[in-house]
Amino acid sequence: MKFLDQARIYIRSGDGGAGSVSFRREKFIEFGGPDGGDGGRGGDVVAVCVDGLNTLIDYRYQQHFKAKTGMHGMGRNRAGGRGDDATLKVPVGTQIYEEDGETLIADLTEVGQRVVIARGGNGGFGNAHFATSTNRAPRRANPGQVGHELTIWLRLKLIADAGLVGLPNAGKSTFLASVTAAKPKIADYPFTTLHPGLGVVNSDGREFVLADIPGLIEGAHEGLGLGDRFLGHIERCRVLLHLVDVTGEHAGRDYKTVRHELEAYGHGLDEKPEIVALSKVDAVEPDVLKQQIERLKRAMKSAGPTLAPGQKPRPLMKISAPIREGVTEALRELARSIDEARAAEAPEKAEAWQP
Repeated sequence: MKFLDQARIYIRSGDGGAGSVSFRREKFIEFGGPDGGDGGRGGDVVAVCVDGLNTLIDYRYQQHFKAKTGMHGMGRNRAGGRGDDATLKVPVGTQIYEEDGETLIADLTEVGQRVVIARGGNGGFGNAHFATSTNRAPRRANPGQVGHELTIWLRLKLIADAGLVGLPNAGKSTFLASVTAAKPKIADYPFTTLHPGLGVVNSDGREFVLADIPGLIEGAHEGLGLGDRFLGHIERCRVLLHLVDVTGEHAGRDYKTVRHELEAYGHGLDEKPEIVALSKVDAVEPDVLKQQIERLKRAMKSAGPTLAPGQKPRPLMKISAPIREGVTEALRELARSIDEARAAEAPEKAEAWQP
């Protein structure tokens, strides 16, 4: 299944049903009076967050969604039925924007969330509604209200506990494949990963979700390479695992390049807790590894996230995913950081009242 994280669709709620003009026609009832029923309400356009979806690919093949019109009113005071709703089933983490792409309508982050995007038109009144003491035989009824139509954007932002960032070929997909059941494409050329990937890590009896996004290059925020489009998928991550390729020319420069792109993107990515790890440490000699570690530590001091007062810098991890070197330690550090982030997000419990 292809990964699609953005879709533009047209929606229209249902028109209300028209009211009825009708009079009683019964034997032995000379002045029966009006009995036209009201029209039914038009259907709504509703977005529902469901489980089991992780892409918006369904909206590539269908871009128009229209709710049903309400049924018209009938004689004998029979009101019309309500029109059927048009339901948009979306994955967890979907945001709904107006046509300008900036005005947020809804943010669906939990399974079962339901939001009405466009309400159906009200049904029209039948002539029975207009009967008065001076107008006992009204011959008018209201048409139903017209439904609403608009164009909206659906944008998916994956919800994960931790996110992998780094330059292309930094070993992100290899790390994801080694610690989860995910099977991302792995090759020895840049931009092997073209779409974000998710995996569930099970370590020391703990489970958390890990997201892998395509690699960043210098100028990604200006559209170079694959651009910064996929950075939205780690906006919801609590912790970032920044992988730096030890076989690169200069580990410090590589680290600063990615940090600059995170800052240029904004949305608080540069302020998230970060764990830095040198990858592919089994592929270089010890003296090269030592030199790269020194370069990276200097870069982390100058370009790393600002630490809170009293907070200690996180240790630099050294990993090699294919042989599992340092992987367990990195996962434990990730789990600990996720727990700290969750504790910081949880509201403080109010003290119990005492007489």
